[in-house]
Amino acid sequence: MANAIPRVPEVLIERLTRAPGKAVPWAEVMQLALYEPLVGYYRQGVRRIGRGGDFYTSVSVGSLYGDLLAEYVASVWSAAGQPTGFGILEQGAHDGTLARDLLEAVERRHPDLAAVLAYVIIDPDDALREAQQSRVGPEFASRLTHVAAWTEVPVIQGVLICNELLDAFAVHRIEFTSDGWRELHVTAREDGAFEFIQGPPSTSALEAELARLGDDFPAGFVTELNVAMLSWLEEVSQSAFTGEILLADYGHAAREYYIPERNGGTLRRYYQHRTDDRVLEDLGEADLTAHVNFTRLAERGIELGMTVREFIEQGRFLTHVAAGLLRQPGFSPEPAWMRQFQTLTHPGHLGHAFQILTLQKGGEAIQAKPDEARREAALRRLGIESAPSY
Repeated sequence: MANAIPRVPEVLIERLTRAPGKAVPWAEVMQLALYEPLVGYYRQGVRRIGRGGDFYTSVSVGSLYGDLLAEYVASVWSAAGQPTGFGILEQGAHDGTLARDLLEAVERRHPDLAAVLAYVIIDPDDALREAQQSRVGPEFASRLTHVAAWTEVPVIQGVLICNELLDAFAVHRIEFTSDGWRELHVTAREDGAFEFIQGPPSTSALEAELARLGDDFPAGFVTELNVAMLSWLEEVSQSAFTGEILLADYGHAAREYYIPERNGGTLRRYYQHRTDDRVLEDLGEADLTAHVNFTRLAERGIELGMTVREFIEQGRFLTHVAAGLLRQPGFSPEPAWMRQFQTLTHPGHLGHAFQILTLQKGGEAIQAKPDEARREAALRRLGIESAPSY
């Protein structure tokens, strides 16, 4: 009889026995809990989404989210001069539903774009790749390509779409003390339960981000730093992809992220249709997320030669996109369309919960010059002094 695969808590206990001081940084625990092969939350096959599933996203609302993003992609293609080679890249594609919705909408309303469009999904997980291929279906199978990493992305111009990708990156948890910032590590008590203890910063990259964060915080203030998303953006910048980057996620500008009322940070677990801050429990069986600091993400993009195009609530972004559709002669939205639109854009639903940050990689030769009014509004909202437009 084959040995049973150890669950995440067992794997963590084994790692703790070998770790200096029998403690490891929270970022390592979160990475293990979410992405350890076979046992991590996102490595146990396709997770159910929607009201009856593990989590609820804009994609869960229905096909309208993909329809509207297809309009955005078409506008980028037109602004780029309708090149004969164009692609949509997606990372964090889950089961492929958004890919299918996007491809169907482009085929239905933009046949000229459909004729030249390729779709690339970046995903190392074989089970998810199989699910994505199945969901896209034979009609669009010839357009879909999978790569495991950014180093495998081909030379391609287009739009990168990441819907709720960055909030699932493993973050460092930190606490401000009378001696400055300390990183929170995880250890095991005698009764087997896990607990946080203070320790030194575990990486030089974290030390650099702590220095940027400064020390204007009260003792006992706990928050998190997503260093992994900065490394990810560097991977994107070094890849062969050029064009628009659309990042949709939970998050805040820095001035909102670190307000005193947010002591404790934004790290949460989602378990059995409930959310709480008991992140050390049910490791591997619960989703773990932390909101995105969009200011730091945009700053890193600027450092890498990218241009901030827009930073706006999802509701306003999708309303701007939908305006073009509503102006088309003969377009009359059906009741189901209106219901989905209300859920996606109303501040009381998903319209205010999600933020959209768009970046441009590749300069003016790739696309028309960014709308300066929107760009300046984005920088103000992010709290970034006016930056060069590359």
